[in-house]
Amino acid sequence: MRDYIISCCSTADLTEEHFKARDISYICFHFELNGKEYADDLGKSIPFDQFYAAMAAGADTKTSQVNAEEFEEYFEPFLKAGKDILHITLSSGISGVINSAIIAKENLEERYPDRKILIVDSLGASSGYGLLMDKLADLRDEGKSLDEVFRYAEKHRLNVHHWFFSTDLTFYVKGGRISKTAGAIGGVLNICPLLNMDNQGRLIPRYKIRTKRKVIRTIVDKMAEYADHQTDYNGKCYISHSECYEDARAVADLVESRFPYLNGKVEINNVGTTIGSHTGPGTVALFFWGDTRTE
Repeated sequence: MRDYIISCCSTADLTEEHFKARDISYICFHFELNGKEYADDLGKSIPFDQFYAAMAAGADTKTSQVNAEEFEEYFEPFLKAGKDILHITLSSGISGVINSAIIAKENLEERYPDRKILIVDSLGASSGYGLLMDKLADLRDEGKSLDEVFRYAEKHRLNVHHWFFSTDLTFYVKGGRISKTAGAIGGVLNICPLLNMDNQGRLIPRYKIRTKRKVIRTIVDKMAEYADHQTDYNGKCYISHSECYEDARAVADLVESRFPYLNGKVEINNVGTTIGSHTGPGTVALFFWGDTRTE
């Protein structure tokens, strides 16, 4: 069995401690804040609270994906060390980063013909993407081969469900996911949109729900509807949030009370600076394993 590493982009939105504990390698996206470029490095360059405070105050943000040259520089030391690579990318439904990874793979395989680089589109984002990575680490640790873990990722990536809501529509309007008119009406009526990720890895608005209290109940209802074994779900559950920990904690508390067989407590992470540049503050996302996403 060949020695291999599993790898992802920083947009999997787990903590550095989590990545290290699970021996998951990662490469950082980039973002700009008021024209200055930073690495999306899990909150090290700019603490998350400062980043979201700047956004709330009107700061300009822009994101850029990892380019092919950066992937080559990142992958090559593993290959030189005799390791194969399984890299899982951020969803192609929201980023073209998989194309950069594939270009790097093709270039490097010419120079390292005895090594193998496998690339998988996660069709996921934020800590849902992280939930998939955590499972792949489990399989590697169980002794599964590179090809076996690759096939699992390809087969089961659509079993990770991603549900999001936001209490601040400003950045959804800015990004074009919600119209200005709908955003204005939503603000007046205290509407919190509930979105999910479809089977092409795109973020899709699904419901318009009045009041934060109702949307918190509804997002947990969606977990009860779609999770493996419904409320007997015994897998892991992750949440990520963009500077609204109390809302994330309210969702986690409700999940833990309704799903008594969870594998551990709900893990709460921050929405990183790449995804957060588009959602802005006020977003809570819930991730769990369930039936295959079909639409």
